[in-house]
Amino acid sequence: MGTAPMWLIVLSAVTAVTAQEDLYRKVFVFREDPSDAYVLLQVQLERPMLNFTVCLRSYTDLTRPHSLFSYATKAQDNEILLFKPKPGEYRFYVGGKYVTFRVPENRGEWEHVCASWESGSGIAEFWLNGRPWPRKGLQKGYEVGNEAVVMLGQEQDAYGGGFDVYNSFTGEMADVHLWDAGLSPDKMRSAYLALRLPPAPLAWGRLRYEAKGDVVVKPRLREALGA
Repeated sequence: MGTAPMWLIVLSAVTAVTAQEDLYRKVFVFREDPSDAYVLLQVQLERPMLNFTVCLRSYTDLTRPHSLFSYATKAQDNEILLFKPKPGEYRFYVGGKYVTFRVPENRGEWEHVCASWESGSGIAEFWLNGRPWPRKGLQKGYEVGNEAVVMLGQEQDAYGGGFDVYNSFTGEMADVHLWDAGLSPDKMRSAYLALRLPPAPLAWGRLRYEAKGDVVVKPRLREALGA
């Protein structure tokens, strides 16, 4: 009898034990550095994406490289990736290629980032704390696969695994969303301000997830806005 593909095994396990929760005013705390901990996110997309927006909020004192959001398909492990190689720099990957956005170095505050992409124009947008950075070109005409393993805190170098713990995230993370559409500037600012947002396939208010390793859900200690 044949062995089930790895992606079926991984997603079946997630489906079996995934919790659904409204995480308003809560955070994931990744406690160890470096760490093998991560959070698997369950998202169901009916078709490949030609547009998307991913947003999240993070709070860390790391200076080494670390992964925030990793979306891997069988064909491409860096199908979507938000990665911070060093203070003052973010990399936004689509389909294995990336653009770099240079930002002010974090001074011990929360950082809210949104990254948006559209296939038709190949335009990549990056927003930090409610402010847009200059737009860049990335993967015009590409199509993002919809069968994916999605996780926080680790970079997938293989479908559902292949971690390097020295690219792991340590700190706190919150307000994670993924839309299968681009957001308008007003909605980008609303995401930063934690205001009412359009429905999303992956939303912090009804997040389906599985925490793996030394990562826990705790109340937020500091206000993320204007901290």
